[in-house]
Amino acid sequence: MTLPNTAVITGGGTGIGAAVAHTLAASCSVIVLVGRRQDRLDAMASELKASHPGVTVHGRSVDLTDIDSVTAFIEWAHQELPQVNVVVNNAGAAQPQIEKGLTSVASAWEATWRANTLSSVLVTEGLKDLLARPGGRIIMIGSFAAELGTGSPAYASAKGALQAYAISLMRELGSQGITANVVAPGFTDGTELLAGRISPERRERLLTSISARRPGTPEEIASLVGYLASPLAGFINGELITANGGTYLSG
Repeated sequence: MTLPNTAVITGGGTGIGAAVAHTLAASCSVIVLVGRRQDRLDAMASELKASHPGVTVHGRSVDLTDIDSVTAFIEWAHQELPQVNVVVNNAGAAQPQIEKGLTSVASAWEATWRANTLSSVLVTEGLKDLLARPGGRIIMIGSFAAELGTGSPAYASAKGALQAYAISLMRELGSQGITANVVAPGFTDGTELLAGRISPERRERLLTSISARRPGTPEEIASLVGYLASPLAGFINGELITANGGTYLSG
């Protein structure tokens, strides 16, 4: 029996996650969209079914910072999915504002870690037994902030931790034909992480720091994810791959 080619995408209703869903729908027969807002997941599922009529799409509302919610999703996955070929951990959240005092610092760092690091860990560990062997792909969406540094140190640190996790997964699962990599986007338009959060002045500063003099698009990030999810990327493992428009090269 040939098992369906299945991709699980967290944060799959908007932005980079939605673009990844469209990209992987070209090669996967089952797409599982995970996010908090069921209405947005349903709308995205309708889009995918319209553009890829042969693809089965599931939309699952999950709070990835809540262990009970993730556990319920993992139980569903083990009941409904005979195998998972690709896991894309895209969901994340911006760092909350920090007020004065260590209590506020601790709260902001813990919330940011849960949203950006622990969410990826829980989904990956929960689905690990379902991953195709060989050929399973784990892809985590990090951030160029982890290398460049930003005014949101909790966010940069939480995203940076994903690389260490990918290396650990590579050591554990590489001999079974499973890869684990991190894609670290630079400034990317069309995401809820930045929508309404940056001033025109800051946007201009960001653009002048990029050699390409423009932001990236979710589709450009998704194309890189699509390659890492493909059979051609089987020799790429434990890597951090950035897509930042040449920010390193600007003066």
